[in-house]
Amino acid sequence: MKPIISTETQQEALIAAKATQKPGQTKEQTKLIAQGIEKGIAEYKKLQKAKARERDKARKQQLRAKSRTVNDIDDLEDSDDTLESQSQFTTATWIAITLLLLSWAGFAAYFFRA
Repeated sequence: MKPIISTETQQEALIAAKATQKPGQTKEQTKLIAQGIEKGIAEYKKLQKAKARERDKARKQQLRAKSRTVNDIDDLEDSDDTLESQSQFTTATWIAITLLLLSWAGFAAYFFRA
């Protein structure tokens, strides 16, 4: 599979080939040099794209790691709040049960005394 080289890259390569052209060099030789330069430019662009993808992947992984850390901290804070609310609910429940039992005991004492 032959990579497609843009016309812009071909023009840049031809300009570079003509700039380095030596006296007595044929058009065919200049064309071959331009093709070599085109391949070099295409390879360079391919490498730069690969590096950019790797940088982007690394950046995304860092963002994911940061968001996971923030989410873990938020989850821990939420679980602490849940534990506190559960213990408050349990304490409130025991207080309510104790008051109910005391009121029944008071009612029973009043009823049997009379």
